[in-house]
Amino acid sequence: MGIPFQPSDLLKPNPQVIQMVFEHLGELVMNATRQSLDPAMRAAAEDVCAEFPELIPVETRLLMGFFIQLRTMLEQCGINDFSFNDLVRPTHDRLVKIFSYTINFVRFRETHTSVIDENFNKAESTKARIETLYAENQDMEQRLEEMKHNRKAMEVAVKEKMRRNDELKARLLELRKGQERVAEQLERAKAEKARAQATLEEKTERLVKARQESEKLRPYVLQSPAALQNALTELSDNLMRDKSQIDLLERRGRALQTSGDSFTVVQNDVQACVKVLEEIAVELQKEEEEDARAAKNRDALAERGNNVREVEQNEKLLQRQLKKWEERTEEMRRKHRERDEANKAKMDELREIQRQLRDERAEKGREMERRRVRIEQTEKKMADLKDNIENEVHSAHEEYLKLESHIKLYITEMEQSI
Repeated sequence: MGIPFQPSDLLKPNPQVIQMVFEHLGELVMNATRQSLDPAMRAAAEDVCAEFPELIPVETRLLMGFFIQLRTMLEQCGINDFSFNDLVRPTHDRLVKIFSYTINFVRFRETHTSVIDENFNKAESTKARIETLYAENQDMEQRLEEMKHNRKAMEVAVKEKMRRNDELKARLLELRKGQERVAEQLERAKAEKARAQATLEEKTERLVKARQESEKLRPYVLQSPAALQNALTELSDNLMRDKSQIDLLERRGRALQTSGDSFTVVQNDVQACVKVLEEIAVELQKEEEEDARAAKNRDALAERGNNVREVEQNEKLLQRQLKKWEERTEEMRRKHRERDEANKAKMDELREIQRQLRDERAEKGREMERRRVRIEQTEKKMADLKDNIENEVHSAHEEYLKLESHIKLYITEMEQSI
């Protein structure tokens, strides 16, 4: 393992050397060093006695923190009675047991590195997949909330546009009715103007004819003053009548001109109304496009909702699979406990055989002591199988068969030795 250690250090253990060996073991197995433990222990010391830091020296707090980490590691190795005395006042028997269990644990871990890494990678990939799905679910929920918010805003805008559209339609109907009324008035005014122009032309023609007749009758007027006077009176009367008719026609012409100007203004208003109607038609087309986009957004929102439901179904499926794996793991634990009990009974038989062999072969005590250490190592391997069953669910039965054959081999060796 690359740890500097001599047999004399085991026979006469030195606390400083043993602590250094344990530090190497902790760094090898748990990757725990003084640098990694110092921040947490310094923060704990500041919380406990910040005003009197000299009460807990640096070496003491690092040793205490390392003791906690080391005890956790040795519990996994099968040493459940590890105490602080094993660091400050180590003994030969305790060190032999602790190092034996630790070395067996390290060897067992090295022989099963591929299985451990495979199960660890599977667990990490499952965990990463769950985290990814959870993050995607959160993202989908956030996007769904945003879409719902946008949908509400769009519904309000659509309602406002529909209300405005209804108002514009009502206004359009009113403008069309007004346009029809103005068109009727314009037609009536044009007909009245045409009749007035025809009357004016007729009166003008009659006036020209009267003047021509007057010119023709002028030579005859000189012959008779009385007739001339009568003709003059008659012509004056006719002239007054024609003048009054001309004035009347001029007034009617001016009235018609005024009506024509009014009709021109009305026509301009009608053209403006037509332009407004065209703008309204453009707005209606835009409204229809907005409605189409809103429908498209609603379809997209529905599709997003389906995606969210699909993610939720995948999450439920993964949860059911996880629950199924937990049930299978619990079943394997139960089977392992049953196998443990059978192994314990076999180990009791082995201990009884060992006791008989020790009584019969006292002169070979040291060799039997080594065999007892091997049997304890076998027990340690069985305990390791129990502690690591969650990481070896699929290979538990094979490992048990290997262990059973190993025990039978030891029994055969002991029988041969006997």
